[in-house]
Amino acid sequence: MPNIGVFALQGDVREHLQALTALGAEAFAVRRPAELERCDGLVLPGGESTTMAKLARTFELLDPLRERVAGGMPAFGTCAGMILLADRIEGGAEGQETIGGLDVTVRRNAFGRQVDSFEADLDFAGLAEPVHAVFIRAPWVEQTGTGVEVLAEAHGHPVAVRQGHLLATSFHPEVDGDGRVHRVFLDMVQG
Repeated sequence: MPNIGVFALQGDVREHLQALTALGAEAFAVRRPAELERCDGLVLPGGESTTMAKLARTFELLDPLRERVAGGMPAFGTCAGMILLADRIEGGAEGQETIGGLDVTVRRNAFGRQVDSFEADLDFAGLAEPVHAVFIRAPWVEQTGTGVEVLAEAHGHPVAVRQGHLLATSFHPEVDGDGRVHRVFLDMVQG
């Protein structure tokens, strides 16, 4: 089974570790470059995207993350993690940095504030049954570049996308115990 790191400087780390472990992956927290080097794939969890980027810079992880993703390491971003993987951000903080690699423009907090959080059952490309999606201060994809496959939509906007070795969702697949979206990622890592 692959070694899957979960970016662990901020965000809902524990839930991703549990979801990955339940599927048989060797899952561990990534807080330092040495831990990043062990990764066959990396999950970037939900959290606060500006804080996550600043902490990655502070802990000297931002440039190694960019290098690994640019070098083809599979990565899966959920909510704030989607923002971190995006090449472009709408509504971002002044000077907000990303890891990049995913040829999309993402709008931060597109569905509104915390009180506007919602759940929906979404058709997800490649999965037979709908995925129960939990949206919390979620982004959406405003624009996709060539080579970006839209896997799911909500309210007329892409909320799950894949491009090569990168997967991203606006929602939190780690909270419902389903595991199918994490399985899609593990299949990408092992593919």
